[in-house]
Amino acid sequence: MIIVGITGSIGCGKTYLGNILKSMGDSVYNPDHWTHDLYSKPAFLKLIEKEFPQTFENGYFNKRTLRNLVFNNNDELKKLEKIVHPFLNKRLKQTIRQFATDGDIIFLDVALLLEFGWDKFCDYVVVADVDDQTQKQRVMKRDGISAEDFEKIVAVQMPKNKKKEYADFVINTAMPENILKVQLIKFIKEIL
Repeated sequence: MIIVGITGSIGCGKTYLGNILKSMGDSVYNPDHWTHDLYSKPAFLKLIEKEFPQTFENGYFNKRTLRNLVFNNNDELKKLEKIVHPFLNKRLKQTIRQFATDGDIIFLDVALLLEFGWDKFCDYVVVADVDDQTQKQRVMKRDGISAEDFEKIVAVQMPKNKKKEYADFVINTAMPENILKVQLIKFIKEIL
């Protein structure tokens, strides 16, 4: 089995690449879905309520309040990561074990692949990239956030140029989908 990590800063198109790979029949795993599942578990929400009581109103969790809190305070972000990361690490290892005997390639679509240190589990790292203005416009439109909020999010992520230093392959996602498919097929042929 070959493990390929797909990463990139917010709005750079890593999930778009993952979706193209899925459409081509490849196995793509996105821990964002694992995290989404985590926020539906009562035991996890109890931990969040204990550490971040201000994110609950009338007994209901407000994810936007948590997001604003952690992106405005790096100490709060680190506290949240200490709760979330052990779960994600466990799930990643389960996924790798599940497919360890396959001869196939699996792709991990992870924004914070390098920040988590998960590149150590990968045989190859693909970095999705795009120019700064396109990135900003994509995120503001997709998430309905201000330019100021975009800057806060980018500030807590590893810079794009630093991510590219770890890449075995960099793909500019501003290209049409058919060109991106050709690049992904070429990359898969090279690693096989």
